[in-house]
Amino acid sequence: MKPYEQRLPFTLDWNLLRTFMVVAEQGGITRAADFLGLRQPTLSSALKRLEDTVGHRLVDRGPSHFALTEAGRILYQESRAMFEAVAQIPGLMSVAEGRVSGHVNIAMTSHVVSPHLDTLLTRFNELHPDVTYAISVTESEEVLNRLRQNRMTFGLCLMNRPDPALTARVLFREFFGLFCGPGHRLFGREGIELSDLQGEDSVSFQTDVEGGSLHCVTQLREMALLKPKLKGVSANLPEVLRMIVAGIGIGALPVHVARRDVEAGLLWRLPPYTDLPAVDVFFVTNPQRSLNPAEHVLVQWIDDMLDTVPVGERSYPPDID
Repeated sequence: MKPYEQRLPFTLDWNLLRTFMVVAEQGGITRAADFLGLRQPTLSSALKRLEDTVGHRLVDRGPSHFALTEAGRILYQESRAMFEAVAQIPGLMSVAEGRVSGHVNIAMTSHVVSPHLDTLLTRFNELHPDVTYAISVTESEEVLNRLRQNRMTFGLCLMNRPDPALTARVLFREFFGLFCGPGHRLFGREGIELSDLQGEDSVSFQTDVEGGSLHCVTQLREMALLKPKLKGVSANLPEVLRMIVAGIGIGALPVHVARRDVEAGLLWRLPPYTDLPAVDVFFVTNPQRSLNPAEHVLVQWIDDMLDTVPVGERSYPPDID
């Protein structure tokens, strides 16, 4: 080991690593300064000090460009791992006292409804009251990004292809159907044919694109010959539902989610009524993550539930009745 490498752990200002992590995760000095409540020159100076200390340029940035260099990417990954390890210390010490504690970070796509998971979380919290939780809702691709960055305990999201860096298991399966709102010309009509939908406006999710995690919904819209250009998009299911109810366009929703609004007279089911596209919602973890005691026990509980409860029992039927 070179002399400067031996001195680095003792001469490094570790606060600079924390600052650098925020800059990397916020995607730039400006947003990081807003996040930390600091002035931009202060962060720029801290970044320069860190680069001088490690002897490498960490960031490529310009007026409209920000990216980590290869050295910056490596430092970010190692810094994140170190801070995750420090965050686990209280939970690890609690094991010596015979109790499970720690913080659980969950990222999920919008409107994940799983009674089996909810029941499990209720039992887990009753047995381990010292555990704390944070749940964030975001797009499926962002859920996967956070897992790859080792920032989450687990994620609940859609996937359009396997990810070699992650472990994914089906939590439940849901089926998508087409619906319209009260102001639509097809609302309340019986005997609607698929051809009646031709040329109608439609709304959908941002992942409803060719090759996206909701590609099967794209195919459903194409089969109905709806207008190919979406009139409205959102990453969140409640907002897609809002646009359908408002009459902005026909849209696809999980049938089990739409059931209550159909019964309330806010939605009307449209064809096709059979052979609906199935979409899997996955329980995703990063096998490289060092789990704190709370994370370890909870992930094991979920894995055990997925092992013992058949996927058919965890899934929703393709019809409303």
